[in-house]
Amino acid sequence: MKILSRDSLELGGFAGITEHRLVTDSRVFAGRKKPETFEGLGSMVYLADARYLPKGQSGMHPHSEIDVISIVLEGRVSHEGSLEHGKDLSAGDVQVQRAGGEGFSHNEINPDDKPNRMLQVWALPEVAGQPAQYKSYTPKSNGVTRIYGGSDSQTETFASATTMDIAHLDVTQNLFLEKTALVYVISGQAQVEQQGQLTQVKEGDLIEAGNLAITATEQLHLLIVSH
Repeated sequence: MKILSRDSLELGGFAGITEHRLVTDSRVFAGRKKPETFEGLGSMVYLADARYLPKGQSGMHPHSEIDVISIVLEGRVSHEGSLEHGKDLSAGDVQVQRAGGEGFSHNEINPDDKPNRMLQVWALPEVAGQPAQYKSYTPKSNGVTRIYGGSDSQTETFASATTMDIAHLDVTQNLFLEKTALVYVISGQAQVEQQGQLTQVKEGDLIEAGNLAITATEQLHLLIVSH
C-alpha cells in the first residue's frame, strides 16, 4: 500500500486556479513529471485537486486524444466550449469530455464570489481517432456510481478497461476492492486494510493498493480508479 497526502505537495496552479497535482503520469508529462507525484493507473494519467479563485477560470484551451473528467466538489462551474456550451454544474456533478481525434476546446469558470473546488482527471482513450463526445452525471448520495469506463457494449459511460467510480459511504459502511486501485479521499475519514495492515486515511489522501478493504469512520466521499 502506498499513500500520498495532498497536503505534503507544493501548491501550484495557472490562470485563475490553484491546485495540488497528485498524479502526473510519465506517458504525458515525461521530463516535467514531479517525482513526488504518483504515476497513473491503466489509462488514467492525471489527477489534480483544484480550487478556482472567485470568478476564476481556466481560459479557453484545446485538447485532443484525451478524456477529461471534471468532478465538482464545492460551489459551481459554468462550462463553455465546443461541447455542451453553456452547461452549468453544481457540487456533486460530473462532466466527461472525450476529445478523440476531432478534439474540443473548453473553458471552466467559477461564476461565484467565493472559491469552488473541483477534481480534474485525465485518461488516455484506448481507441484513437474517435469523435468528440460529452457525458454528464449526478452520482447518487449513497453507494457507488460509475462515471467512466466499462465494456463497449454499453453507452452509459465511455468504454475503457480503466474504470472510475464515485462512492459515498455512511459511517461503518465498507467496500472491498480486489483489483489494483487508486483511491482518493475527497472528504471524510476511513480505515483501510490490506493484508492485515490497518491504516487511517483522511481527506486529501491518495491510496494505491489492491485487495483493499475500506471502512468509513466518517461520512466518506471517494474517487476510485481501478484497472
